[in-house]
Amino acid sequence: MSDKKKQKNNVTKQENMVDILEEAVLENADSEVSKSETSESEVSEASESVKPEGEEPKELPKKKEKKKEKKEKKPLDRAAKKKRRKIITFIVIGVVVLLFILSKVLGGNGPQAVVMTTGAVAGEIEQTINTSGTVTTEMTKSYFSDVNVKIGDVAVKAGDAVKEGDVLISYDADSLAKEIELAQLKQQSNQGNYNNSIQSNNEKWGDLNEAKVNLSVLDQQIADTEAYITNLENKIEQKKSDLAYEGALLQISLLDWQDHPDSDEYMNLQKLVQLNSYEQQNNAEIKGWEDELDVYNKMLSDYKEYRSEMKSQKSSAEAGTMTSGARQELEAENQTKEIETSDSLENLEAVSGGIVAEFDGVVTEVNAVEGGTVATGSQLLKLESTQDVMVRISVTKYDLDKIAVGQSAKVTIGSKEYEGKVTKINKMAEQNNSGASVVGTEIKITNPDSDVILGVEAKVIISTAQEKNAVLIPVTAVNVDMDGEFVYVVEENILVKKRIVTGISSDTMIQVTEGITEGEQIVTDVTTGLMEGMTVMAMPQ
Repeated sequence: MSDKKKQKNNVTKQENMVDILEEAVLENADSEVSKSETSESEVSEASESVKPEGEEPKELPKKKEKKKEKKEKKPLDRAAKKKRRKIITFIVIGVVVLLFILSKVLGGNGPQAVVMTTGAVAGEIEQTINTSGTVTTEMTKSYFSDVNVKIGDVAVKAGDAVKEGDVLISYDADSLAKEIELAQLKQQSNQGNYNNSIQSNNEKWGDLNEAKVNLSVLDQQIADTEAYITNLENKIEQKKSDLAYEGALLQISLLDWQDHPDSDEYMNLQKLVQLNSYEQQNNAEIKGWEDELDVYNKMLSDYKEYRSEMKSQKSSAEAGTMTSGARQELEAENQTKEIETSDSLENLEAVSGGIVAEFDGVVTEVNAVEGGTVATGSQLLKLESTQDVMVRISVTKYDLDKIAVGQSAKVTIGSKEYEGKVTKINKMAEQNNSGASVVGTEIKITNPDSDVILGVEAKVIISTAQEKNAVLIPVTAVNVDMDGEFVYVVEENILVKKRIVTGISSDTMIQVTEGITEGEQIVTDVTTGLMEGMTVMAMPQ
């Protein structure tokens, strides 16, 4: 018989022994837990049945059939389960030691090590992040007083749950009515002042325009009148000058004829001299011009007096009229007052029905006091929504590359489970109480109800990845060296080292994307003595 065939035969015999020993282990464990009597000779007989090479192992004596009916098995308590695990562990250790002894008895041709194995399986795997956080709200509303009115009734206190539309605080009705009336009067007063200013300004502009027009006309009338008066004065002077000149000529002629006083010429000249003297004093044309001159002088005086009045009116109007900038300022000021009074009235009318909850939530702060007067802008209370709630968690650097916005999550608050979704991952890390860097993340609860309590701790399981029909092995089977990840595979009782590429992992299993296939026997517990190529005894888990 060749060495290879001989070695294979020995391994087959030992595998048969392993099966017999495993059966004995289970029976022994059950007997210990149930406290039933078991013959101590069974295990020893099983050991004695192992013979050197060439001999077949003897069959273990069969257990006597129990005549008594089996009692109904009860679930094991924690102590019994712990005891059972200890018994199994001790017996497995004994089996391993026994196998090494057998390998020596069989001439050193047996396995060099016993390894625990499991088959690579195809199945579904889900990668998750398990953590916890604090339940909080996405919407917080602080209610401030928009009016300076006495508080009537405070219907809630901190910690109360309220529904959308519930009246939280009401104002004193009499005080509110008085403030509304005052606001209306103020609005009327502001509008009246504005209208008066605009009317006065329009009047001033009318006076100014009138003065400007009249002054322009008056200046022309005065100029024309003064010119006409000057013309009349020139006519009068010219006429008087002509009469005086004519009288002078007559006097000269009269002197020439004074030597002939009795002559007709002298007599005629005397008459002409007298007539000229009369004309100079009583000339009708001059008299008419002088009368007209008086009229125009009076007109000129009136024109000048009226022009003086228009100048005064112009100065007064110019001082009283608003510039375009002043007009804009007045209009802006009026609009500002109008907005203020309108807002005041709107605010007063808006709170006539009290302060109303805008959404379902919990009152977390109450600052208003019944009967107290609050100033405008004072905080009355704070309401936090129970409709838009989330859990704030902290993600470590090890999980940061797994988590992403949009991933689904399971949120457990107390005994209730809710659906969740990752909605926000902060872009800046912060330090936790241990000094480690973590990234704040928000999980929105998509189906909240009235049982959600803000501020409590919640357990969160985030589903970061899923794969179907993946090749899966236990996480403990994966090893790492300088060249990367690998596993040990048992092929015909020979230990083979295979390089692998892993994918996602759960708490116990990991996906293998390259390197092994379904069904291969993977060593799950690697000890320091294992080396590629050595002969091993596989003990499937």
